Amino acid sequence: MKKSVLSLIVSLFSMSVIAQNIKLNKENLEPNQVHLSLVKMQGRDVVKVEYDTTTQGADQPTFVKLKNLNLKNGSIEVKVLSRLMKNAPSTSRGFIGLAFRINENHSKFESIYIRPTNGRAEDQVRRNHSIQYFSFPDYDFDRFRKESPEKYESYADMGLNEWITMRIEVEGAKAKLFLNNNQQPSLIVNDLKHGENNEGSIGLWIGNWTEGYFKDLKVTKSSSK
Repeated sequence: MKKSVLSLIVSLFSMSVIAQNIKLNKENLEPNQVHLSLVKMQGRDVVKVEYDTTTQGADQPTFVKLKNLNLKNGSIEVKVLSRLMKNAPSTSRGFIGLAFRINENHSKFESIYIRPTNGRAEDQVRRNHSIQYFSFPDYDFDRFRKESPEKYESYADMGLNEWITMRIEVEGAKAKLFLNNNQQPSLIVNDLKHGENNEGSIGLWIGNWTEGYFKDLKVTKSSSK
């Protein structure tokens, strides 16, 4: 009995948890294939990330990266708001989300994002594609739909021009997305394609023809020694 209690104490001390409320400013943000600015919304400073229309293809490294911040395991929470850019084509969905475990040259990362226009569409198939996981560079949404339909997408209620809380919990090769403080995840990924030992930075991600806004970023790191 004493040995079991001692083992539990050792286990607790071997796990370190560090929570950070990240201040978003131009000094700690690095745009990549997007346009970055700080704007006022309802009296608060928020980050605005706008899609660069010269970018080719979907599910690209179109994000603002957090400098000097690496994450292997833990959670990322942020509030996002999505709008369509002027002259956006009919295929635009307001793609917005998070990239994580980004490597130094942006050639490898994981991402989960949402499509706010799909959440309340009259077409049920579109609703089923409200949330998406992809792994850059080899696994975009199109490949997943062909090889593993429905496995890396799901539905949740959402819309354009409204604040949505996203929280991604990452542990090893598994990631879960929680929306708007729901107790149950809206998407579970059990096999992150870059594996369980990958680590890297965090990015505020937007996709084709999106004007995205971000605030209240909180990162909690966990690591077993």
